[in-house]
Amino acid sequence: MKIGNFDTAEKVLIIAEIGNNHEGDFELAKDMIDAAAEAGADAVKFQTIIPNQLVSLKETKRIQQLQNFSFDRDQFAELKAKADQKNIMFLSTPFALEVVDWLNPIVPAFKVASGDNDFWPLLEKIALTGKPIILSLGLGKIKDASKIASFLNKVWFDSAIAYPGLAFLHCMVSYPTPNDQANLRNIKKLNLENITPGYSDHTLGIKAAELAVACGARIIEKHFTLSKSHSDFRDHQLSADPAELKTLVQSIATVENLLGKSEHELAICEKENATAVGRSIASIRDIGVGEAISMSDISWVRPRVGFKPGEENLILGKKLSRSIKKGEFFSMRHFS
Repeated sequence: MKIGNFDTAEKVLIIAEIGNNHEGDFELAKDMIDAAAEAGADAVKFQTIIPNQLVSLKETKRIQQLQNFSFDRDQFAELKAKADQKNIMFLSTPFALEVVDWLNPIVPAFKVASGDNDFWPLLEKIALTGKPIILSLGLGKIKDASKIASFLNKVWFDSAIAYPGLAFLHCMVSYPTPNDQANLRNIKKLNLENITPGYSDHTLGIKAAELAVACGARIIEKHFTLSKSHSDFRDHQLSADPAELKTLVQSIATVENLLGKSEHELAICEKENATAVGRSIASIRDIGVGEAISMSDISWVRPRVGFKPGEENLILGKKLSRSIKKGEFFSMRHFS
């Protein structure tokens, strides 16, 4: 899946989910972009919210908190510019239809939260931008993966939009997610045709995110904070701090290196041992010229220097034109 110049087939995309951990402090938000870039993340992600279009007007305290945490359109444009300065991808999750228009000029792809993976009007509007979509499948929605993909593909097809790319992230909507309910095996269920699998992590620590890559995730999203004790806002405790994020980036690079490529050829590191551990067909007795070779005359022993197992038909029943000693390997020169 290509997002701008980034190709998840070549490298795991590591997203530092800043979300609302800035708590409305714009300077802190910019500092967090700096820290995420320094730690080696490939992208930062925010949440773009219009409070009264997210929660009921009756939820006055919640709306007030969201208003305190929210940035306006111009501020998001400034955060994008900051990310560009640090050479890190800028992403944000839209939580309102109107917000899609804010973000479209400044993001290379759209992220959809688990709570909105069945908000069809929002999905349609995002799809109509023609940009790649990264969608979290929390709340048991893995079973609906094909339905969601079909909906998006229909929007693209009906609008004559070339397939831009779609990623599904396994996710548990629990903050934090208990280790025994992380269910990383679900990532393998997301390896569908033309779908990039990934993982949005809400567990404590970074081990689950590392293991998710071994399960096939090509996108990793991990909440990010400058300090786990910044405030009592819940997301800080389950977020990676700069040191953890740096460790995660390094660990994922190691996992990718160990996973390697899906190739079936002799590896470079194996070549020097191929002869030593392979078997060849050898004679178990002294055999003279003119004698025909039978199965009782041969054995299979290391190293591989002559006929190999499976090539017995090249010698069985044939008469020697040159004698062979006990323990000697058969070759064409014995029959020429």
